[in-house]
Amino acid sequence: MTMRNPLKDLKALSQTVTTMILLVIPVMLSGGVAMYAYQLISSEIQIEVVTISKQYIWIFEDGSSYAALEIDNIGGRDALIDKIEVRGVEVLWSTVYYYKTTLIITDSLNCPENGNHSWINFEYTPSKVANFTQASGDIPVPSGYTIAIYIKNPDNLTVNDVGRAVSITIYTGNAQYQVFCYAQSNELDN
Repeated sequence: MTMRNPLKDLKALSQTVTTMILLVIPVMLSGGVAMYAYQLISSEIQIEVVTISKQYIWIFEDGSSYAALEIDNIGGRDALIDKIEVRGVEVLWSTVYYYKTTLIITDSLNCPENGNHSWINFEYTPSKVANFTQASGDIPVPSGYTIAIYIKNPDNLTVNDVGRAVSITIYTGNAQYQVFCYAQSNELDN
């Protein structure tokens, strides 16, 4: 009686099929990892990133004042400014004037004239003139845009604040951004 070899009766996959399985499985797994990484990166690109710079507070002898700042939306999502505070007091939209541009403002912002200032053809930086818009509500800032904002007579500021640090807070739908600047006097009392 002959002994039967149990391994001889087993069927195996061919070498070609085994190679295909070993190649396809890692490709499928790496594809899943790549899809996950893509979703993570694309969601991070779509966040709001706002920078605030060139903040100023000018106070005139008669107690009137202006606040100014530049906002750059460098993120992948549009921002919506829904509130502005100067030293913790919300400013009225009727006192806010702004100008949107796709260009970055490289110079400092100019102080407006005291009194009945015109926002038409206003030289907001040395040699740059623009027509400013009076805000009537929330201000949209599209991705890639820069906005110059001026606030006429923000509450809670007096001549005694010259030389003191004053906070300016910008609220958007997703975050709040706060900067400080020193209030300075302006001798251009017209």
